[in-house]
Amino acid sequence: MTKVTANSKVKFHYTGKLTTGEVFDSSLEREPLEAQLGQNQLIAGLESRITDMELNEKKTLTIPYTEAYGEEKDELYHELNKKQLPGEMNPEVGMGLVASHPDGSQQQLIITEVKDEHVVVNGNHPLAGKDLVFEIEVLEIN
Repeated sequence: MTKVTANSKVKFHYTGKLTTGEVFDSSLEREPLEAQLGQNQLIAGLESRITDMELNEKKTLTIPYTEAYGEEKDELYHELNKKQLPGEMNPEVGMGLVASHPDGSQQQLIITEVKDEHVVVNGNHPLAGKDLVFEIEVLEIN
């Protein structure tokens, strides 16, 4: 049978969950994901575990946070003065913001705390520090 190799182009359906069972993403209601292995298009733990899967094989893969989005870093929490926010914004915990950097790059931020004059934002990836579970079905291997 055809197997996924280190440089395969692979198309697969997936459902990503936290270890609590909460689904954070799924391709089942849309087109399957297509990725070229060896090009850093997938998190390391997913890429290493999908290698050697066969066409039409289904598998549940557990990926520790160290092979996914890494650990949550305290230095990515920042306090911003509310005056730095758009004037019409009424900040709430869980609200997303986008920070633009001088080099043109952008960073997703989540408000984690609202104080009188400031908000605390988290610049970590939302899945940082979390072990992940993926249900995978390989649909195509090239």
